[in-house]
Amino acid sequence: MNISETVAERIIELCLENDITVNKLCTISGVTQSTVNDIVNHKVKNIGIVTIKKLCDGLDITITEFFNTEKFRNLEQELY
Repeated sequence: MNISETVAERIIELCLENDITVNKLCTISGVTQSTVNDIVNHKVKNIGIVTIKKLCDGLDITITEFFNTEKFRNLEQELY
């Protein structure tokens, strides 16, 4: 699994944990629906940290909490 797939999976996981839809996350975070849909549907590979920070703010979590998972800790280095 690469980083963009892991980010997408984490966003979906956090929505489920918070009992909200991706659409609701867009509303509370101020990130456009098309941007989040592109992320969760793996249409974007380089997800900006500003976007992730906005999503975290909407979820009322820190960047550290977002990335503090086993999946992120175990990611292999991506060589393009």
